[in-house]
Amino acid sequence: MPAPLPKTTPDPVLLSTREILERLVAFRTVSRDSNLPLVDWVEAYLAEHGITAHRHWNEDRTKAALFAHVGPWEEGAVVLSGHTDVVPVDGQVWTSDPWVVVEREGRLYGRGTCDMKGFDALAIWALVEAQRRGVKRPLQIALSYDEEVGCTGAPPMIAAMQGVFPKGAVAVIGEPSRMQVINGHKGGTGFHVHVKGFEVHSSLLPHGVSAIMEGARLIQWANARNMWIQAQAVSSVAAGFDPPFTTLHVGMISGGTAHNITAADCRFALEMRVVPGEEIETHVSEFLTEVARVEAGMKAVRPEAGIHLERFFGVPALLPEPEGVAEALIRRLTGGNAVGVVSYGTEAGQFQEAGYSAAICGPGDIAQAHQADEWLAVSEFEAGQRFMERLLEELSA
Repeated sequence: MPAPLPKTTPDPVLLSTREILERLVAFRTVSRDSNLPLVDWVEAYLAEHGITAHRHWNEDRTKAALFAHVGPWEEGAVVLSGHTDVVPVDGQVWTSDPWVVVEREGRLYGRGTCDMKGFDALAIWALVEAQRRGVKRPLQIALSYDEEVGCTGAPPMIAAMQGVFPKGAVAVIGEPSRMQVINGHKGGTGFHVHVKGFEVHSSLLPHGVSAIMEGARLIQWANARNMWIQAQAVSSVAAGFDPPFTTLHVGMISGGTAHNITAADCRFALEMRVVPGEEIETHVSEFLTEVARVEAGMKAVRPEAGIHLERFFGVPALLPEPEGVAEALIRRLTGGNAVGVVSYGTEAGQFQEAGYSAAICGPGDIAQAHQADEWLAVSEFEAGQRFMERLLEELSA
C-alpha cells in the first residue's frame, strides 16, 4: 500500500458539497473539449487531504479519468462512480450563466448540476471525509470521461483501476434517479451509416444508384423489425421497462444534391436500445445481414457504390441482480424499498460486466438532464449528502 501523500498545507481547505459543486460546474467539460482542468483541480484537492489520485488517459491525452482509494488496503470497497463530461449548451436559451451555479426557488441551476456533477461533488466530499474519519472499510471514487458520447471512457478506466489498488465490490453509479434505487437499464449500440451511391440524371434512374433510396431500405428494415419485436411476447425482465421491448431508431438523415439527380451520399445514424435478457449482438447481426443484402444490390448496378458503417457506442444492459449487494446497500442507506428500471444506458452495466455488483442512485431527475436551465433541487442535493453521511457511518462501523 502506498504511503498517503503529505499534506501540502498545514490546514488544508475543507470545502462543502455546495462549494465543490460550484467549482465543478465552472469547468466547461463539454464532451468535445478537454476535461483536464477539472481533473487537475480534483487531483490537487484530494492531494491536499493526503489522498493519492490516479489518472487513465485517453489516446491523445486530451482527457483523463480519475480514481482514488481511501481506507484499508483491501478488496471490497464501495465505488462511487460519476462522469465529468456534460452536454453542450449551444443553441439553448438560458436565463443565467450555465457555468455558474445559481440558486432560485429551491433549485440549483447550471450545466451539469443534475447530470451529474451534483453526485460528483458529493462523492468527492465523501472521499475526503472518509480519509479524515479513518473509515474501517475502503471507499473508492471513479470519475470517467466521454460518458455523454456513448459511455466510451468507463471501460478503459475500470480496467486500469484493477492494477492500481484492490478491487472494489460494489459500484454506486450516481446518475440522477431522485435518490431511488435503479437496478436495471437497457443496453444499446449505434451505427453511423454512410450510403455511397452513383449520380445520374433521375430520368436515367436504373443506371445509377440513389444513396437516399437505398438508405431508405435500411430505415424501412428498422421499421419492420420494430413491428416484429413488438409482436413478440414480453419477457418478465423486460416487463418493467417503458417501453417493454427493444427499439431501433433513426433520428437524423442527410444527403442528396438535387431533386433530379440520384443521390451520391446518404448519412444517418441508427441506434438500438436493447432490453436486458436479449443479446445486443443478435440485433447487430440481423442489421449487418440486411446491410450486406442491400449493398449487394447496389454493387450489381454500380461496383463503386457501397455502405460504410461506423459503430459509435456500445453499452451493456444493467441486469437486476438476485440478492444484489449494491441494491441492498443503497436501500439501507436511503431507507427505501422501491426499485425501478430505466430505458437509457449508463456506466452501471459496464461495472457489472467487470464483476462489480452495481446499481444506480443519485440526486436529481433525469428529465432535467441536457435541458436549458438544467437544475438540481436543493432538497435532492441535501438528500444526497445524507446518503453519503450514512455511507460513511456504515464504513466506519
